[in-house]
Amino acid sequence: MYSRLRALPLLALLASGACTDTPKLDPKDQAEGLYLRGNSEYLQGSFDAALKSFDEMKALSPGDPRLPAARGEVLLSMSRLEESAKEFEAALRLDPKRSTNWSRLGFIQAQLGKKDEARQSLQKALALHPRDFNALEQLGELAEDRGDHDEAVRQFTQAAEAAPDASKADLLVRAVDVLTKQGRQDEVLGLLRKATGQGVRTPDVLSALGDAEVRAGQLTEAAAAYEEAAKKSPKDPTLWELVAEIQLKLGKREEALKAYGESLKVKDRAIVHVELARAHLAANDRAAAEGELQKALDTVSGSDVREMQELAELLTALGRKQDALRILTSLGAEPGHAKNVDLQLATARLARELKDTATVQAACARVASAADGGVAKCP
Repeated sequence: MYSRLRALPLLALLASGACTDTPKLDPKDQAEGLYLRGNSEYLQGSFDAALKSFDEMKALSPGDPRLPAARGEVLLSMSRLEESAKEFEAALRLDPKRSTNWSRLGFIQAQLGKKDEARQSLQKALALHPRDFNALEQLGELAEDRGDHDEAVRQFTQAAEAAPDASKADLLVRAVDVLTKQGRQDEVLGLLRKATGQGVRTPDVLSALGDAEVRAGQLTEAAAAYEEAAKKSPKDPTLWELVAEIQLKLGKREEALKAYGESLKVKDRAIVHVELARAHLAANDRAAAEGELQKALDTVSGSDVREMQELAELLTALGRKQDALRILTSLGAEPGHAKNVDLQLATARLARELKDTATVQAACARVASAADGGVAKCP
């Protein structure tokens, strides 16, 4: 009995020691945890959850200058532009020297059609951070919208120079597009040569350089640009086609055949076999041309108008005009191609040559019904 009575107070003491209160977290630490959680949810695309976390954070730390900017980013991603603008305005009241807040606000104002306010906000962003490529890009867009093409090119070019490597090419291409629309091909070529010389050599930039070199009549340089672009874009067979076409124009048949072969490695397409057949015909190798024709027939998709027309032309060149006419007639009869004047005229011409009056009349009737067609064009 005595030992039992002594044990009871000891048990009570142990129990009281085991049931201590849970330690309370510092509100600042809780707020920081909610901030980190909200950002993580935002990056994962869980926007509603992120806003909830930031709301909980606000209850603990309402004056945190990071909070309205964080909410603004989430709302911007949700396309809730007016609400996002208010958050960035609040962020600027707390931290007016954070350039990103001005940049984001300027972007939103531009989307809302507040062009003058947007320019002012973006210029404030650049005053704080002159290499803010997002602000430079948006100023370029505003300049392009108001028709100030020189300013647009300047801003896009500066944005490309300031941007991280992953974004340089896209911004450079935007400057190129503005110049191209204005017909300023010499400037396009100069800009692209300078950029590629400085190491911006993505497939898009190299392809644009190839186009510019072709327009300038520099076919050897164009072929080199397209070939490098093709090697850096292993899923695009058309770049190898461009290389092959230029090599043929340069009289380099073997290089052209090799390039067509590279295109076929990427994707076996009828149009490439047609081009190979033509190359063989030009070299008076009819057997090789007929072999490529058969490969073209085996791989033809039947849905590409250009592919079908090119195949019909090859059949005609190889003396299989009736087969060519069947392809053109079938293609031209489809509702989606009824107003394709070039296709209908090609069908009518071949049908007339083969004395197929009914097909001539049907094709010419479609030409007449086309918006820009007329019977006078028909044979």
